[in-house]
Amino acid sequence: MQILSRLLNDCRESDRQIGMKIGITGGAVSARIRKMLSNEVIKSFSLKIEPPAFGFGVLYIVVTGEDLDKILNQVKLVGEPFFVVPCVGGITVCAIVIKEDMKHKIELAKNLMKDVRVLSIFEAVQSINSDLTKTDLAIIEELMKNPREKIDVIAKNTDFSTKTVTRSIEKLQGNEAIMFSLVYEPTKLKDFIPFAILNWINDDVKKTLKQLNKEFSEYYMQKPFVAKNQIVLFLYSDNIFKLDELMQKVRKTQGVTTADLFIPKKIALLQEWVKNAVKEAERSPTLHLTYQVN
Repeated sequence: MQILSRLLNDCRESDRQIGMKIGITGGAVSARIRKMLSNEVIKSFSLKIEPPAFGFGVLYIVVTGEDLDKILNQVKLVGEPFFVVPCVGGITVCAIVIKEDMKHKIELAKNLMKDVRVLSIFEAVQSINSDLTKTDLAIIEELMKNPREKIDVIAKNTDFSTKTVTRSIEKLQGNEAIMFSLVYEPTKLKDFIPFAILNWINDDVKKTLKQLNKEFSEYYMQKPFVAKNQIVLFLYSDNIFKLDELMQKVRKTQGVTTADLFIPKKIALLQEWVKNAVKEAERSPTLHLTYQVN
């Protein structure tokens, strides 16, 4: 779980680096990663990019039902799917990439999604300054194929120097909207329960996040997602009773107004919108990729 957690937060971290931090050899880390790939705990390594990095908004919808095909068809009426996560309890969390007129798309979602019942719908507002260049876009295209690819291979495929590739990757790793991560299979984690807690904050978000980090970081599976007045914690537990205890403690944290629990059964990270966004940006004479909220 420690290896999986480190890879979720930065899958470019080397096996040796991971081993040094958790107290085993790099070879042992490599062997465990191969095992997690072979038994499909790790489905794929991925470059996860938040839509604001390309100047787009993102709309989150929680609906009843677990039929992925049906839900995806409904989501596509509103915008491009970002991720779809069926959860325990017969509900599914969806993220939709919105390119324009967010308020209109929210109303459209309410009216068009007739075959599923919408339990919650909201925009997770983020203020992100993205300064991606044409060089960054070319390297992103390579990283989409394999985010763990070696720098010299990327340099060869893009005709950039290794120095240019290294500098670009370091820049991408420092971008809060871009994560070198992976997609895992929740049902394969036999001895652990991964879960997410969506918190609505009525206090200073940074102050509340600091308190949540202090109380719960030892249970983090990956670093929290932070928006304007929301904090999503990604945690894991080895039993359902500990999970419930953690949930109750989160709800009592100062600054947390409400907290909702989600236990994923499957995770689908859809990348078609990123490929389209990169191609569109590459054709543009100037890049306008900033999505800011006052």
